[in-house]
Amino acid sequence: MLASGSGTNAENLIKYFAESEYARVVAIFTNNPKAGVRERAHKRNVPQFVLSPEQWDDGTFLSKLQNLQCDFIALAGFLRKVPPSILEAYPQRVVNIHPGLLPEYGGEGMYGKYVHQAVVENEEEVSGITIHYLSPEYDEGEVIFQEEVELDPDDTWEDVEYKVRQLEYKHYPEVVEYLLEAF
Repeated sequence: MLASGSGTNAENLIKYFAESEYARVVAIFTNNPKAGVRERAHKRNVPQFVLSPEQWDDGTFLSKLQNLQCDFIALAGFLRKVPPSILEAYPQRVVNIHPGLLPEYGGEGMYGKYVHQAVVENEEEVSGITIHYLSPEYDEGEVIFQEEVELDPDDTWEDVEYKVRQLEYKHYPEVVEYLLEAF
């Protein structure tokens, strides 16, 4: 399995699968050479690769995945579109976690704090996470799992982010493990 991204969800997957009988994180891929997850992955002896925008699309990414014998991809804090060649090579084996309830709070530009700000601005009573298969369009893949969290009327976007992050940490590794067990 591969965790690709720059956030703490990638680190959470590394920790969770360190002792797993089903999978291990074989590498972290990012486009940000300063991503904090690189240092955290290094401490856990997980290789990291920084790819330029061109390398995501020119076959370098796919080649590295194949060389690592990666058979499943878990995106975590990854904001680029994944090339069609990856989706073709890994059908129904690329998943993403979104910090909001899809389809209402998805699409291009809806990530991180922007999702939480929109939830607060719309005075929603709940927010949550969506784990879904990746598709060629942002946040339109088949939903695998959703979990809601109640919001208070005076929650700031930072409060919403904290509540949603707790759901991410708890459920993402569990859902990925469930999917891996099915292989």
